[in-house]
Amino acid sequence: MKTALSIAGSDCSGGAGIQADIKTMTMNGVFAASAITALTAQNTTGVRSIMEVAPDFLKDQIDMVFEDIRPDAVKIGMVSSAELIRVIADRLCYYKAKNIVVDPVMVATSGSRLMKTDAVATLIKEFLPLATLVTPNIPEAEALSGLSVHTKEDMERVAKLIGDTCGCAVLLKGGHSASDANDLLYAKGESKWFCGKRIDNPNTHGTGCTLSSAIAANLAKGYSLETSIQRAKDYISGALAAMLDLGRGFGPMNHAFDLNSNFAK
Repeated sequence: MKTALSIAGSDCSGGAGIQADIKTMTMNGVFAASAITALTAQNTTGVRSIMEVAPDFLKDQIDMVFEDIRPDAVKIGMVSSAELIRVIADRLCYYKAKNIVVDPVMVATSGSRLMKTDAVATLIKEFLPLATLVTPNIPEAEALSGLSVHTKEDMERVAKLIGDTCGCAVLLKGGHSASDANDLLYAKGESKWFCGKRIDNPNTHGTGCTLSSAIAANLAKGYSLETSIQRAKDYISGALAAMLDLGRGFGPMNHAFDLNSNFAK
């Protein structure tokens, strides 16, 4: 069985973070391991508090996974400080990790900020060059590039800038667009659009975590980058279309909408 490691924060309400990653990886047919970067007290309405783990403890978690059950892919989600980013980068380099998918989580769906300002520069300089793929949404892409994104042409320009600067593939997610859910992949100097139909569901808590974890799971199984992205988009569309409605705010998706799991093949 193929394996994947999620390095991310915990969401006690179960819709995002480590919890969403493990559900997604399991439903996409790989064994999920985890290294927790922070504990968050949050639900569908917002984040109340965050408790970062100590850098040495994060290092120990990553070491224990790689020393025993080496992951075929790694997904990185919420990492709130520059110090923790450096720890992760050091260990991934040490173990020569493959199939690294970085979801640059900066702000929760509820609007709560999850990354310290000084960590963004460290992310760009030390982390993204290690990535196979980075998956920013439009606000995150604006923070990474310093440019505004309003049109498809803006998306193409910003994805190219991030990809060329950091030396990684970029999947710029268009979910914050009002009209569609089209995502743009920029890789190896070429751009490709992945078209998606907007699903009228306000419960989108954890969509970024879920998409990046599904991509990592499919990369772990040996699918190409483009195929992994398409399979992940199909999976997240199914999870949204199941119309789970939990909580008083932006609720989670139904990660287990397909218990027979065609996506695990």
